[in-house]
Amino acid sequence: MRDVAVLGVGMTKFGELWDRSFREIGIEAGLQALVDAKLSSGDLGALYLGNMASGSLIDQEHIGPLILDYAGLGARHLPAVRVEGGGASGSLALHQGYLAVASGLYDFVVVGGAEKLTDVPDATGNQITSSAADHEWEVVFGGTLPALWAMIARRHMHQYGTTREQLARVAVHAHEMGSKNPNAHYRNKVTLEQVIGAGPVAEPLGVFDCAPLSDGAAAVVLGPMELAHKYSERPVRIAASAVACDTMAVQHRRDVTTLDSTVLAARRAFEQAKRAPADVQVAEINDAYTISALLALEDLGFSEKGHAGPDFEAGRFARGGEVAVNMSGGLKAQGRPFGAVGVAQVVELVRQLRGEAKDRQVANPTLALAHDVGGTGATSVVTLLERAS
Repeated sequence: MRDVAVLGVGMTKFGELWDRSFREIGIEAGLQALVDAKLSSGDLGALYLGNMASGSLIDQEHIGPLILDYAGLGARHLPAVRVEGGGASGSLALHQGYLAVASGLYDFVVVGGAEKLTDVPDATGNQITSSAADHEWEVVFGGTLPALWAMIARRHMHQYGTTREQLARVAVHAHEMGSKNPNAHYRNKVTLEQVIGAGPVAEPLGVFDCAPLSDGAAAVVLGPMELAHKYSERPVRIAASAVACDTMAVQHRRDVTTLDSTVLAARRAFEQAKRAPADVQVAEINDAYTISALLALEDLGFSEKGHAGPDFEAGRFARGGEVAVNMSGGLKAQGRPFGAVGVAQVVELVRQLRGEAKDRQVANPTLALAHDVGGTGATSVVTLLERAS
């Protein structure tokens, strides 16, 4: 297996992009990544595209060839593969692109992620995205994604003493960082009182505990590490890429306050890279709900079980803390276009490792971690990235 580098990155603004089509945002992100990588479309061997629900959202399936065609590459007959995994669709597409380059099948591939979630009413969007949970055993009985994460939150609060204020601090932090990110869906800061006093969604989660449904696209260009310095002065190596799955229904799990898929994906990634959680300086984790961020911190090994709330409150995960978390604003503030999230996490981390994150920059990071989740943890993907010498 060859070492794989991220040679170029690109992304659109996230938000309510009503004046932009799915094709337009996908092409914009991909072209940015190619320019950043100093490559042309003629260098590419394949496209991997993360997307959850284009058929339901924009009445368009078969989107891989669609994007190739719209990019003027239809006549090149490249393989274009759509990858679906709920909210982890983009991360899974990245994993497939990583394997394709590592195996030697292709030298250069584009991995993109895109979603248009605001083209339908909010109720419809929530119904579509909740299909990432178990429809037969959860959704049909009212177990939407917010409802399921709320039950997980309530159990975590009961079992470990996690407080409402600790959950709220996750949102406050996300909006603080989102205010520094020109591509973020939300660039407004919020106070602890605003988060706690916001309208309820599913008790104990309120409006500010839940990431928005967003439009947006992100893309990266991958290539062999042995050629990376030819295209980039600051190449970033993918040190590990790992995937793990669990039961769809929360009720079937060993422990509803632990995402075993995240635990195992993280363990596999750290073993592959021969590194440990203590080696990570900056991370982008899944904070689709404030409770999902606390679970991620515990399941990734950054906090002991049940201690993420107090650790977050103590500032361990702020910029300048032990691990700087969600410098992009996370899903909560940067936005949550399901298919694009996992790729956008890597875009942010590559910029951090290159020293290009401007107002969000962490001091001299060398190892970064991306973590994304499909549904309530039926799929987890963990990617480790390191600054190459």
